[in-house]
Amino acid sequence: MPGPTADPDGAQSTAADPSAATLAPPGPATTVVLGGLVALGPLTIDLYLPALPGLTGDLHSTAPAAQLTLTGSLLGLALGQLLFGPLSDRLGRRRPLLVGMVVYTLATVVCALADSMPLLIAGRVLQGSAGAAGLVIARAIARDRYAGVALIRFLASLGVISGLAPILAPVLGAQLLRYTDWRGTFVALASLGALLTVSAAVVLRESLPPERRHRDGLASTARAIGSLLRDSRFLGYVLTSSFAFGALFAYVGGSSVVLQTVYAISPQSFSLVFAVNSVAVVVFTQINGRVLVQRLPGRTLMTVGLLTAATAGALVIVFTTVWDLGLAGVWPALFLLMASMGILLPNSSAEALTMAPHAAGSASALLGTGTFLCGSVVAPLSSLGGHPSATALGAVVLSCALLASAAFTLLCRPWTTKPA
Repeated sequence: MPGPTADPDGAQSTAADPSAATLAPPGPATTVVLGGLVALGPLTIDLYLPALPGLTGDLHSTAPAAQLTLTGSLLGLALGQLLFGPLSDRLGRRRPLLVGMVVYTLATVVCALADSMPLLIAGRVLQGSAGAAGLVIARAIARDRYAGVALIRFLASLGVISGLAPILAPVLGAQLLRYTDWRGTFVALASLGALLTVSAAVVLRESLPPERRHRDGLASTARAIGSLLRDSRFLGYVLTSSFAFGALFAYVGGSSVVLQTVYAISPQSFSLVFAVNSVAVVVFTQINGRVLVQRLPGRTLMTVGLLTAATAGALVIVFTTVWDLGLAGVWPALFLLMASMGILLPNSSAEALTMAPHAAGSASALLGTGTFLCGSVVAPLSSLGGHPSATALGAVVLSCALLASAAFTLLCRPWTTKPA
């Protein structure tokens, strides 16, 4: 068995032996690049959110059509992971990652130059499909190195970086609108894509040695995916994560239009609300990874997160129907939703990846595909009929939280699992 390999920053990879994936962590440069790749998805989605109303007018379109640009990106992120995840199990992590990043950068340029809504939507689908390489392969690299609690803690470390993306993206996007239009946000994303491409090429080393790669082509990939899907507990964690992500993207996809249209706040004010709420994800991701996972079983943390998400959705409905408190009622409820994501998403992802140490790319692909497919479906629901509604937003959040709870209870069977 080959020994560990060194990253440029001096870290040792334990990829050759997943069971030993708790040795020296990656160094700062590797962690930053992996975090940047994971953050690329939220940045791609969130940076242009403050520009959605302006984009709609500029392209002479409608609010539901503009939200389809978000749906297109999420759909691309979902389907692209099915391509790049298994491909990375077969060819290694590095080559598919670099190809995906180059295509992402070119697709983002297409978005910046789009002169019609259909072309922009198509560009967003391609952009998301290529950007999926960073998401799925970064998680697979983490699984190559870690297992169990160590994996959760490293995902929490990545969460600090990726968690800053939804905080900073709308703020940066709103500030960009002071000097440019929505096209400028895509120019910024293209520049970031180019920077991450170069950084990944320089910093990252291969974490999947040749002897652990799948050599039987599509047949081996199909068998790996089929085996994972037949495992009810793995499927349960994927569905739990997917529906939880659906609740998150009901908020991400609907909040820009709902808060700016229904509550008449400016793009800059929206970016502040979004940033404050996103702080909850960073804080609770760190509390989860550094404190909670050491003291409480995963099933307890998952239950608390699911109950919190459902409560947040219910409160949005109550504060817009029974007691119409305006933004003062909706904002805290959405903050509570984001806090629940800091507990739900790292634990469900880590549980699913831990169950597939020898097919981390395929497992990561299924996990990411489920989450982004669900997100692509629910993102436009708060504006059905062309009329943004905070009540509809709360109803979608509550429905997704209840579906996630059902998947966790029925398929993961937490009452039969011994505490960690």
